Amino acid sequence: MGITEKIAEIQAEINRTQKNKATEYHLGLLKAKLAKYRVMLLEPAGKAGPKGAGFDVVRSGDARVAMVGFPSVGKSTLLSKATGTKSEAAAYEFTTLTCIPGKINYNGAQIQLLDLPGIIEGASQGKGRGRQVIAVAKTADLILMMLDATKGNRQRELLEAELEAVGIRINTHKPNIYFKVKKGGGISFNATMKLTYLNEKMVYNILHDYKIHNAEVLVREDATVDQFIDVVLGNRKYIKCLYCYNKIDQISIEEVDRLAREDNTVVVSCETDLNLDFLIDQIWHHLDLIRCYTKKRGEYPDFDGGIILKRGSTIEQVCKGIHRSLLDEFKFALVWGVSAKHNPQRVGLVHVIEDEDVVQIVKKKA
Repeated sequence: MGITEKIAEIQAEINRTQKNKATEYHLGLLKAKLAKYRVMLLEPAGKAGPKGAGFDVVRSGDARVAMVGFPSVGKSTLLSKATGTKSEAAAYEFTTLTCIPGKINYNGAQIQLLDLPGIIEGASQGKGRGRQVIAVAKTADLILMMLDATKGNRQRELLEAELEAVGIRINTHKPNIYFKVKKGGGISFNATMKLTYLNEKMVYNILHDYKIHNAEVLVREDATVDQFIDVVLGNRKYIKCLYCYNKIDQISIEEVDRLAREDNTVVVSCETDLNLDFLIDQIWHHLDLIRCYTKKRGEYPDFDGGIILKRGSTIEQVCKGIHRSLLDEFKFALVWGVSAKHNPQRVGLVHVIEDEDVVQIVKKKA
């Protein structure tokens, strides 16, 4: 029996098992086995075959956004409209056969937008070159899930399942669980709160299933079995996802209103250029980027050439954004803006900056 058949068999057993207190333990062990076989499917241990053509594209710009969706949902049309990059679009499926990059210029930032080939159901198992497509999606800062507004929610559920099967966790945080494999001493299990889904026996058996017999586990939140397995495997990617429903010009205004009110969702029509500006604004918002302006002593700030950083960045990242050697000569910085208690405020390297702050770096005297 191959790995794919084993995965299908375990999935079928999970689906037919009733979910209640009595079956929680059994379901937890099944999920652990399922995750193990999925890793084996994605990373085969045997001799590698001939190397095929990949979709890898050189990373450029301040952030990367990957468009994921089924064939003929408007990914190529959106790339052409948003970036000016020509990507073949037609009325038949699988028009795009490789990864086509484009660049969005917004708020002084250069955002790389990737038009990936349409994926099909079973992509996580390698169907339709799905592994290559999803491997590129793992390198993105944001996944833009393109959906057809004329079809039901089934397409969204299938895409989410395919991404989850390959270890991409969308719109969720990394579980607050400390896990460390040790050389001896057995398994130490502790929790800082009452657990609803996990218990010591289940943790022991899941770790033994992965041939881990010595480890330290500290659970700091009410985590599920799936979240604990994700921590044990350690190869999960936690990426934000923005859902984009295209072709809203073909549905009723009531349906458009219902879709637009869902979380992390934007409704557009690429053919009629409807709501594309709001989509790009939401991409910027979900990427969590900020602008920081610099100034020299005795001069006005340079509002034309700002530095693009992730929210939560410090003065240290600002120095690296200007030049790496600046850290060695750094004395202090003066900050004007939202993050400053008074203007200007003298700060050190650990000061967290906010959007549109102005920073002046003062260097040590030679």
